[in-house]
Amino acid sequence: MSTKSTSAPLDLEGILARLEPHAKELGGLPRKVIDPVEWRSFKLVQKDHLSHNTARYRFALPRPTDSLGLPVGQHISVMAEIDGNKVIRSYTPTTLDNDKGHFDLVVKTYEKGNISRYLSLLTIGQEVKVKGPKGKFHYQRNLVPHLVMIAGGTGLTPMYQIIRSSLQDPKDKTELALIYANVEEDDICGADVVVMRKELEEMRDNSNGRFKLFVSAIGLRLTEPVPAPLIPPPQYCLNKPPAGWTGGVGFVTQEMIEKFMPPGGVGSPVHGEGHKVLMCGPPPMINAMKAHLAKIGYPAPRSLSKLEDQVFLF
Repeated sequence: MSTKSTSAPLDLEGILARLEPHAKELGGLPRKVIDPVEWRSFKLVQKDHLSHNTARYRFALPRPTDSLGLPVGQHISVMAEIDGNKVIRSYTPTTLDNDKGHFDLVVKTYEKGNISRYLSLLTIGQEVKVKGPKGKFHYQRNLVPHLVMIAGGTGLTPMYQIIRSSLQDPKDKTELALIYANVEEDDICGADVVVMRKELEEMRDNSNGRFKLFVSAIGLRLTEPVPAPLIPPPQYCLNKPPAGWTGGVGFVTQEMIEKFMPPGGVGSPVHGEGHKVLMCGPPPMINAMKAHLAKIGYPAPRSLSKLEDQVFLF
């Protein structure tokens, strides 16, 4: 007579714990390596200059099978000792946990930015201290029917991470729209295709219309949207156009946001209802976007946004 086991099913952590003694034969097991309390050091193994002031920094994890352990939409803290003081800044990696053995940061260097300048001066083999995860936003499959994202400068990185994660999941049906703003031509184009522009366009082109990339510079004017199933290519424009620039000039406007909202509009003026709007970028731009959203009818973002908020500010 057969008997049924009464033991509880193992979760992933339990399965990994049982496999740990056999890790060597298996070629290593995946581990999540960051800690929310302890600062841990990671070595710089690659630096790619994307423009005159932006670079992609790749840091190695202890094992090639390791993942950072960062929920999608959250960020890490980076710490450095500068002139005898500990300085801490938050960054969102552009890699996901299925990118094994490393994580990438895309960082714009500012003249008075302590950590960004520190990173720009790192040489291959030097280390940074990191801890995390941090943040209240955690993207999961089909979180909402629509996500409207507004980003400026390297505020693009949390949006990039969310878009990439969503589009990699064939079961995720969330409709994505990105309004991206930047300042100078070298920040969005050129021989090296800066700040992930090429990757964004490839994701858009391969999304079957689920991801719409509408803006890619502060001061952007777009052509009228092309009806589905066609996907309109972005028309780049700048706040500081160089001589000979043929794109548009202007700022992200209320009308642009209205054009790229979901068909149902705001949905609700109450937090926690309807689709979500995510924003990340320089304070002047974010303040302007808050005013636009208020006029459209969206609720004001809280000073400390929560996952359930309809308007979430990173």
